[in-house]
Amino acid sequence: MISDNEVYKIGQIGRTHGIKGEVTFNFTDDVWDRAEAAYLFLRVEGILVPFFLEEYRFRSDTTALVKFLDYDSANDVQFLIGCEVFFPHSLTPEAGEDEEYTWRYFTGFEFFDETAGRIGTIDRVDETTQNVLFQVGERLIPAAEDWVTNINHKERTIHMSLPEGLLDL
Repeated sequence: MISDNEVYKIGQIGRTHGIKGEVTFNFTDDVWDRAEAAYLFLRVEGILVPFFLEEYRFRSDTTALVKFLDYDSANDVQFLIGCEVFFPHSLTPEAGEDEEYTWRYFTGFEFFDETAGRIGTIDRVDETTQNVLFQVGERLIPAAEDWVTNINHKERTIHMSLPEGLLDL
């Protein structure tokens, strides 16, 4: 069984579309398309369940119509409405020169400050304000790209050089 720290949220299932089992997928990260993923994880009744993609087509930059394998009618997919959609860290492509990640990808990474050392695990990413924040335990730490000194995707760690005194707030 897969655990929450092995995946990160990339969207949510909206409503059904038509009668052949398609659903609207509202996504915040298109990593699933860039990685040419065969499946996505949906949280169904509190459990992360893999759903294999049969086909999909984009409606906009943030919406796609998705058909999952073996779900062939609107009734078959009705229970998926409102389910959160997740993508496994293990399938996320390594960053190349032109590869970018959303901040939400770093959920579950161990967070280190160059001076203070290990701070903790990034529990969630708050993107509700203009300044994106990592929540590490009770701390909210700005996710500033200029402060990042090292990212290790395999070990799932991120190192930042935080301004002096920031952790004392």
